[in-house]
Amino acid sequence: MTRSFEQARILMYSHDTFGLGHLRRCRTIAHALVEEYRGLNVLIISGATIAGAFDYRARVDFVKIPSVIKLRNGEYTSLERHIDLEDTLNMRRSIIRHTAETFKPDIFIIDKEPMGLGGEVEETLAYLKGRGTKLILGLREVMDAPHLLEAEWKRKDVMQKIEKFYDDIWVYGPPDFYDPLVGLDVPTPVRDKMNFVGFLQRSAPHQDRSLHQPDGDYILVTTGGGGDGADLVEDVIQAYQQDPTLTHKALIVLGPYMPAEQRTTFAKKGAAIPYIEVIEFDTRMEELIASSKAVVAMGGYNTYCEILSFDKPALIIPRVMPREEQLIRATRAAELGLIDMLRPEESRDPKRLAAALKALPSRLPPSSNNAGLHLEGLSNIARMVGCELARRELIPAVTEEAR
Repeated sequence: MTRSFEQARILMYSHDTFGLGHLRRCRTIAHALVEEYRGLNVLIISGATIAGAFDYRARVDFVKIPSVIKLRNGEYTSLERHIDLEDTLNMRRSIIRHTAETFKPDIFIIDKEPMGLGGEVEETLAYLKGRGTKLILGLREVMDAPHLLEAEWKRKDVMQKIEKFYDDIWVYGPPDFYDPLVGLDVPTPVRDKMNFVGFLQRSAPHQDRSLHQPDGDYILVTTGGGGDGADLVEDVIQAYQQDPTLTHKALIVLGPYMPAEQRTTFAKKGAAIPYIEVIEFDTRMEELIASSKAVVAMGGYNTYCEILSFDKPALIIPRVMPREEQLIRATRAAELGLIDMLRPEESRDPKRLAAALKALPSRLPPSSNNAGLHLEGLSNIARMVGCELARRELIPAVTEEAR
């Protein structure tokens, strides 16, 4: 039952330096909340260069901050090379603070980076905490290899700052899949704030089919944002080139962040293979996954949620550097029998990958091996947000009665 919270406001932060995962996750949560609660407004702060390419539901909007690129070695640089990184971060920090002061959110949800890129939201967190805003940290169910995450967080004193600023921590996965802080020295007050909400279920809301959807059965090959997806695409194309018996139709989505030269090369190679179609990107990936026969992907969080939501057989070839997030997720999912996995060095063998691709369409879907897929994340988030907004509505009334 839809409830009305007139003038209630939620601010979300998505640092977005490499792919589309953070923005897509925030957008999914925002859409679910405005659908659940009339009168609620959600504003997403995003550094994604193509934030404006997506559709947003009524009462969901975004503020674009200057883009920063994460390089393959893990370092950062400004998208505009003539602008110093520190100057870019100062601009981002100022826009974030001004947006918070103007928007006056009841709830502030930070995606993945507790203090933001380069600590850019710490000042805003302190300001909003002082005015009573509910501060929530949202974490993927897998962050990174424990030793890598621990080193990064210790260097930035992150755990103590989480304890100081945040009221709640939402983990976007179930507790029996993976603990994002496993192997870290987690203070009891921080552990007590953690709430495993479940995976975020996706839907294909459009009735009309995507313009890029092929006729008939097809395998969808997706690299997410595409910035580091060239190896996956190259491996798939080589498998088709070297195995003439691999004849299942494949739709390869390169991703908007794949360098232009690589996109051009893959488009030419794909055009020479009758069973392959190559496109640059489609903002309606949910529809393409929902209508596919099976999925080949690197296994980022959003794609994995879509594989589970639409119950698609999947082959995951994870990225292993500079973060091990995708490798950890794929390894755990394969252990549970939800997906098949090849490591990058295995997928570089065209015969091995071709065999995996031929077997994929007849693979049983994830639900056949594990009925408890825990896709209740959005409903749990909506419930918790509703409780918080209802509590905030009662505060003035209680104060008045006490007078």
